[in-house]
Amino acid sequence: MLTTVFDSGGLPPAERLARFNEFQIRSQHPMGVTAEPAGFQARARALDLAAVNVVELTCSAAEIRRTPKLIRQTDPELYSLVMPLRGIVTLNQGERNAELGEREMALYTSSHPFQVRLGAGHDTTTLLRAHVPRTALPLPARKIDRLAAIRLPARSGVGAAFAEFLTRLTADADAFTPADVSRMSSVAADLLTAVLAHHLDTEPPAGTREAELLRRIKTYIQRHLHDPDLSPSSVAAAQHISVSYLHRLFQAQELTAAAWIRRRRLDRARRDLTDATYRDLPIHRIAARWGFTDHATFTRAFRAAYGIPPRDYRRTAHAPR
Repeated sequence: MLTTVFDSGGLPPAERLARFNEFQIRSQHPMGVTAEPAGFQARARALDLAAVNVVELTCSAAEIRRTPKLIRQTDPELYSLVMPLRGIVTLNQGERNAELGEREMALYTSSHPFQVRLGAGHDTTTLLRAHVPRTALPLPARKIDRLAAIRLPARSGVGAAFAEFLTRLTADADAFTPADVSRMSSVAADLLTAVLAHHLDTEPPAGTREAELLRRIKTYIQRHLHDPDLSPSSVAAAQHISVSYLHRLFQAQELTAAAWIRRRRLDRARRDLTDATYRDLPIHRIAARWGFTDHATFTRAFRAAYGIPPRDYRRTAHAPR
């Protein structure tokens, strides 16, 4: 359900801006706020979907900055997608500047300085913001960064699907069970990946033999992640190609074939760890579901990928909020 994490309504008017600035400074990726103190108001409601965090923010005209100093203090390596529901939002990152109206989206990263301006004058802005760890997106980070502060349409195609999903997610949040929330996390991450992939040329030119073959290979891998014998050599044999040719196909993917298999397995295991359906299933059984035959190897790989052991990740995901 949506939880109110900040509301200036119960605070003395003279303290509202300072308290909201403190709230932002203490956030997962700290930011500073400047605004006109007189009449300032802000309310933030959050929906935590494990891998994806969604916030609905209603705020008076303000400027929010993430500076190099704040980045040096802490950087969780997040990508965030922001979409105004009412009002105007202007996002600046790097050399790019995107002015967003209703149902337009833009991406920014916590790893580089950015500036977000909400409204103007006495206008109040309402926006949705979804952020996801870099490790949860199966796309090359160096390519995703090229989309920062670029207007992404949200009225048609896959952008509209993601925008509608976010809107319905926040509108109907109280109707979700804990198991629903866990599954919604997977849907949100997949839809966000689809939006970004739509704007990236991550594959060889469409229609070429290599593009079709690579897509077929990835589909095969996804369907056989449970097989502990899945490996580049078994994939190559199933597709009737050489292992060296398989490696060449993956050269433009940032991850090798073996690393891509491991990342997909870890992602599936991570999702199961947050799913209430598997809450009582031993972690080594979840690992085995996705092809990890050795628990110690799985634990090391999971910690290397997500920065936390699987046991602690599960405990955090199911902790009372």
